[in-house]
Amino acid sequence: MNEHFERLLERAEQLMARIESVLPQPMQAPDWAAAVAWRYRKRASSHGTLEPVRHVGAMRLSDLQEIDGQKEKIQRNTLQFVQGLPANNVLLTGARGTGKSSLIRACLNEYAPQGLRLIEVDKAELVDLPDIVDVVSERPERFIVFCDDLSFEDGEPGYKALKSILDGSVSAASPNVLIYATSNRRHLLPEYMKENLTYTHTAEGEVHPGEVVEEKISLSERFGLWVSFYPFSQDEYLTIVAQWLSSFGVPTSDIDAARPQALVWALERGSRSGRVAYQFARDYAGTHAARA
Repeated sequence: MNEHFERLLERAEQLMARIESVLPQPMQAPDWAAAVAWRYRKRASSHGTLEPVRHVGAMRLSDLQEIDGQKEKIQRNTLQFVQGLPANNVLLTGARGTGKSSLIRACLNEYAPQGLRLIEVDKAELVDLPDIVDVVSERPERFIVFCDDLSFEDGEPGYKALKSILDGSVSAASPNVLIYATSNRRHLLPEYMKENLTYTHTAEGEVHPGEVVEEKISLSERFGLWVSFYPFSQDEYLTIVAQWLSSFGVPTSDIDAARPQALVWALERGSRSGRVAYQFARDYAGTHAARA
């Protein structure tokens, strides 16, 4: 009888353990000393966790050329945040490959010694933003929640979660948390030709957007600081190429000789972005070193 009862008890304990494993549980805090950046990951078989990023790209603010105006705005806002002063959530929009994400990584490297930390969250996981904020709210560090290449389709759940945090709702973000997002869309949602029909006009000729347009504008308006990035001119592109070639140790005489190749490289890719400049510099510097 006792043996039968013990087997029954063991099976009950196993069943309870399985049930507990799938029940919602508070997110566990990571080892904050393990890194200065984390990625939020949520897998089907487990609860959301903060995974440390062991190797953050060694990007410096001085590495980023031809975006001085944008750099000044982001650096100033980030420094205010690190110092405990009022600062804004930031939306960085514009041309691809112009340094939006690199600028945020460079700020992390610049201010990590002063307590700045970064948590990267994919768009699909934004519904868990309140849980992430709860985990970091009592920490002394200052956290940037970073959403890269952010855009939404109609009805996606992460849209409302992000809107609530930015809006200062009941589950408002902690004072030690800011949202930094990059996007190729200024309004983060797709815009359709038919929506122009919802605009209204006053007798004086004023134009007012309809409700659909207002809703699409409302999310981006909740970011306190907008920073726009623009395609580079040929001269700006060549300046960035020269800067990266110099950082890879290519002699000045060879940098000047590389200009025609850099232009061909950009022409083949249909873009004169900072990313294309960096890729060309890596290729040229590697080839140059191999020949040497």
